[in-house]
Amino acid sequence: MIILTGAAGFIGSVVLKKLNDLGNSDILIVDNLGDTDKWKNLVGKQFADYLHKSKLAEYLNKIKPADIEAIIHLGACSSTTERDAEYLMDNNFRYTRFLAELAIEHDIRFIYASSGATYGNGTQGFSDSNSVTPSLVPENMYGYSKHLSDLWTINNGYTSKITGLKFFNVYGPNEYHKGNMSSVVFKAFHQVKKEGRITLFKSHRPEYADGEQRRDFIYVKDVAETIIWFLQNREVNGIYNLGFGKSRSWNDLAKAVFKAMNCKPVIEYVEMPESIRDRYQYFTEAEMNKLKDAGYTTAFTSLEAGVEDYIRNYLSKEHPYL
Repeated sequence: MIILTGAAGFIGSVVLKKLNDLGNSDILIVDNLGDTDKWKNLVGKQFADYLHKSKLAEYLNKIKPADIEAIIHLGACSSTTERDAEYLMDNNFRYTRFLAELAIEHDIRFIYASSGATYGNGTQGFSDSNSVTPSLVPENMYGYSKHLSDLWTINNGYTSKITGLKFFNVYGPNEYHKGNMSSVVFKAFHQVKKEGRITLFKSHRPEYADGEQRRDFIYVKDVAETIIWFLQNREVNGIYNLGFGKSRSWNDLAKAVFKAMNCKPVIEYVEMPESIRDRYQYFTEAEMNKLKDAGYTTAFTSLEAGVEDYIRNYLSKEHPYL
């Protein structure tokens, strides 16, 4: 059996679909559906059972660890604006540590979600080397909660036993429930449909023109493919970046959206809120050599191809779920 946390969420539901495509349905899915629409991400997918995240520890005490093949831990609060530090400590850090310790004790494959937010403002670069990680300074509590899991893994010598993946800017189907935390592709599509334009932040740094702030965008299908590769290659462990490996501008992304929608580009630049100007990231780009050196050779989807697939095969459909 595979335990998949965050299974009804954005990335988790795409991983669930990938597991199903590979013929695996012996999956315990763990999440907190609440009154959200996340349940729609589960429709049509196969799994053994659903469990609320608060019941997982009790469940694990009742079953034989030998029955668990792997734990893929993607469940977390992913809001970069969450201010409740105690909640993030419990929900993101301590919960991850609890599952990791159980997996290590019983030799269970363990893969967990870290984040590109651990790199803070990026002034120290974006290297996933274990020697660099301790010096990183995240700029929000979400990033710090993920950073703590990485530090715990490194400081306890567990990088040879478990795998952490630092997700960069992920976009793609099944993020429809995320509201303000959804990708700019999702927001831009709906803005074009409603207003015929896309608004982007003006730059407040002279070395960047308006809309030329850059991010590392990666398609969610590529993220799921990589997670499955780690699941299948149990001997490969450590903390790895998971981005495309090449930054692209917001202007590039906007143009890709217009092209996929067969619309003439209309981009307007608006003032960046003062509340975020001092900590706004102007550049992110994952160093990906470590993953390649580990043996991963599958090419990632280009921004243009990913945006086209997302818009034409999902966002534009009556039933947009993967």
